[in-house]
Amino acid sequence: MIPQKQTAIHWNYFIALENDLSQFSRFLEIAESNFSSYSIELGRILFSAASEVDVVAKKYCHTIEHNCTADNIGNYKTVITKHHPNFSAIKVHLPRFGLTLTPWNKWRTETQPLWWRAYTKVKYERHEHFAEANLKNALNAVAALYVLQILLYRKEAEAGELSPNPQLFLIGEPFRLDTAAGSHERALVYKLSPESSKASA
Repeated sequence: MIPQKQTAIHWNYFIALENDLSQFSRFLEIAESNFSSYSIELGRILFSAASEVDVVAKKYCHTIEHNCTADNIGNYKTVITKHHPNFSAIKVHLPRFGLTLTPWNKWRTETQPLWWRAYTKVKYERHEHFAEANLKNALNAVAALYVLQILLYRKEAEAGELSPNPQLFLIGEPFRLDTAAGSHERALVYKLSPESSKASA
């Protein structure tokens, strides 16, 4: 019998989507000047990332509130921002391309992030809104998923046990990054400042 450890399946899904973006960047530069470019492939990435956000956000809400009934993006906002008041300000960097995203910034004043609105428009009214399947929305959807992953797998993230490391994205403020001692691949250690979180680890 071959021994097998339980893996962080949602993390692996995010890494796969990030790899899709990396491959896509060979054909279209990830740059602000290309944010409005749209395609079937970008639509697929947007769909995959946004639908996974729905799954991961729901799971995380149930993790921090065991009797939670949140089942849509508005409910997720209520629960998550109650435990993480600065959630909407979390930044995600793409060092290779010199970009910084704030994928949840619309949660400061609204229920739905712009990339989520784009996802629902393309999903239900694709014939009218296919241009919303663009690079900007795909990037922000994957970045938004990355942020949720760090919270869902917070214990593993703080122990440097989330593997492999992202190749495009790096979480920014209010997180701090370090590397795990003795790690062969320089595994990242994610630390969230105490004032940014009311949720227990």
